[in-house]
Amino acid sequence: MAASEELEDLPGVGPATAEKLKENGFDSYQGIAVASPGELSNTADIGESSAADIITAARDEADIGGFETGADVLERREQIGKLTWGVDAVDELLGGGVETQSITEVYGEFGAGKSQVTHELSVTVQLPEDHGGLAGSAIFVDSEDTFRPERVDQMVRGLPDEAIAAAMESHGVADEGEADPADEDSLEALVEAFLDNIHVAKAFNSNHQILLAEKAQELAGESQDDEFPVRLLCVDSLTAHFRAEYVGRGQLADRQQKLNKHLHDLMRVGDLNNTAVVVTNQVASNPDSFFGDPTQPIGGNILGHTSTFRLYLRKSKGDKRIVRLVDAPNLPDGEAVMRIEEGGLKPE
Repeated sequence: MAASEELEDLPGVGPATAEKLKENGFDSYQGIAVASPGELSNTADIGESSAADIITAARDEADIGGFETGADVLERREQIGKLTWGVDAVDELLGGGVETQSITEVYGEFGAGKSQVTHELSVTVQLPEDHGGLAGSAIFVDSEDTFRPERVDQMVRGLPDEAIAAAMESHGVADEGEADPADEDSLEALVEAFLDNIHVAKAFNSNHQILLAEKAQELAGESQDDEFPVRLLCVDSLTAHFRAEYVGRGQLADRQQKLNKHLHDLMRVGDLNNTAVVVTNQVASNPDSFFGDPTQPIGGNILGHTSTFRLYLRKSKGDKRIVRLVDAPNLPDGEAVMRIEEGGLKPE
């Protein structure tokens, strides 16, 4: 975190302004550099012109905002991590797993398994990289009262034995070479360690949810030097409160404007902290659809354009679920099959 005296080096930033910026999560040159003048103006109670000058200076100090070569972009993208679903077919569909520095949207009807995905990813993100994880912790913003620690317990126990053994070593539950996946005491200690690395907050309305996204940026930034830095941010569900609070066409513009800001707050967490952002989304039935599946994700074009990857989950026979990749910038559309079992997400 940048000290306040470093922020005060920026033109127009005095002690009081620096303190307000820090309280609202703008504690580094990079964080200020990617803000909008209006956002900074509201945060620090300064004019938009002054805010624009501060942002310009922060961009110069942080050395961002200019052009770069394709080779530079390729080098930066090599820092992107891939997080496993625990299902090889889905990982292959996603080009290796859920990407950091991107928003992955998972939508589907009630009972399709959206919350199961967020729980599973909150577990796999803590695995070592050679087991498909990111050796990190998770933030879980819960807007529909879906988070269940008991489900995390089941999913940890449902990991492959070699992954459990590796996790026991990385979480300090067992010394190297001494991990026993069958030892109940060690398993209980591992489950507790996994739960300690999932930061859960319940969102009571859309405004609170937006505030939690800002707090998530603060928490993620502070964690980057920790043993398990934040590498996953889940919002389950992204749209429930917005859908309930903004009813009718008359409020659609206000809803979309707030949703747009919220999405950009989430994207900032991913970009600044090399974190994967996974949001779940509700669906509605399109009565004008005469052919194909009438189910459509809500959120409109704003969500469609902001999500880097869009995945549609739908029910199949029994515990089977179809995962369809609907949109991705560099991958073809396709489908994969997985099962939702007591031990978590499993191959067909």
